[in-house]
Amino acid sequence: MNIASAIFDRSAPDLASCPDESLPEFAFIGRSNVGKSSLLNMLAGKGLLARVSPTPGFTRLINMFTINKTWRLVDLPGYGFAHVARKDKVLFNHAVNEYLRNRPNLCVVFLLLDSGLAPQPIDLDFVEWLCRNSVPFVLVFNKTDRKTPEEVQANIAAFKTAISVWFEKLPEIFQCSSKTGLGRSELLGVIDETLKAGPAPEGPTEPVEPLPPEIEPPFSMRILSGNEGKQKNTRDKKRMKSPRPW
Repeated sequence: MNIASAIFDRSAPDLASCPDESLPEFAFIGRSNVGKSSLLNMLAGKGLLARVSPTPGFTRLINMFTINKTWRLVDLPGYGFAHVARKDKVLFNHAVNEYLRNRPNLCVVFLLLDSGLAPQPIDLDFVEWLCRNSVPFVLVFNKTDRKTPEEVQANIAAFKTAISVWFEKLPEIFQCSSKTGLGRSELLGVIDETLKAGPAPEGPTEPVEPLPPEIEPPFSMRILSGNEGKQKNTRDKKRMKSPRPW
């Protein structure tokens, strides 16, 4: 697949604010600081498609990009860490939950994992949640350039073993690196094959009960402590301000 155009559509705070459902969508999500923004820029061939920030959890909105005028790339907020007000915590997670469960034109979720780490409980919890909610997804082990091939393969094997109890057949697994470009053609190939297969799958035949506001999905955020937040803010102020809302 050749990406001829990648145009920012909008940043949506919730499902109701997302654009119409006329285009198939491919969403990317992962634990905060897994390198999602860098991978999206590599995938699209644009250095500023998604803003790269040293602050974990910087992406707080559902960011939509129209690719080749035929499909959308969706940059979802990462799970795990975020410097956000506690009152926004539930709303933040609720928006991601609603999108993943109730977006009828969502075709595939690309779940990004750090290939340099052993299986993380929060990642395993999220895989189980996707499985329980019948959300189609593939696994993308990112940052493969930072460890030896042997270490990467050992971590992937451990992750496969940990999730094997939930599947008759494991989801597709890919290896990527935004630095070397590894995996770009494979991920675009997944999107291309899905588009050629036909229209995006329809949503649930019966409405999914909305998540009560007081209950958070398993990918909840940890609020940074006062000292951590001050250190993060000091670093952020040194960076050039971006006109983009994310």
